[in-house]
Amino acid sequence: MARTYKVEPMTRFVNRIMQALLRLNIGPANTYVLTVKGRKSGKPHLTPVTLVEEGSDRWLVAPYGAVGWVRNARVAGQVTLTRGSRSETVSITELGAVESAPVLKWCITRVPITQPYFDVTPTSPLDAFEAEAPRHPVFHLQPIMHLVDTHRAT
Repeated sequence: MARTYKVEPMTRFVNRIMQALLRLNIGPANTYVLTVKGRKSGKPHLTPVTLVEEGSDRWLVAPYGAVGWVRNARVAGQVTLTRGSRSETVSITELGAVESAPVLKWCITRVPITQPYFDVTPTSPLDAFEAEAPRHPVFHLQPIMHLVDTHRAT
């Protein structure tokens, strides 16, 4: 049976250290500080996250389930990713089980710390990951296009 994620004092401490390192552009590849507006407080909440990236596609995976940042992101519809001095706000679209399955498989294969929170293994078939998907939300990331005013005052 999969382990349940709990935010304990040591987890908070490690997350704060990781956030500081990521602000200095130090840390594992594809890892960013995620900032999302709180759905109740409206205040920004920060947490380190690892993205799944393949070509120009990027996904945000919640290996620990529908934790706080997931619930906030669902309401906000967008998140900000920061690493070093680079910051990017992206819109998010939550995927269904079929689309999530290969992304979840990638996640537990390449980010082994997440494996205890799944009832599947890296060698499990994709249909097992589809069954697991409702417990581990996956969001597809898209850049937010900013409209540029092409009309100049003369």
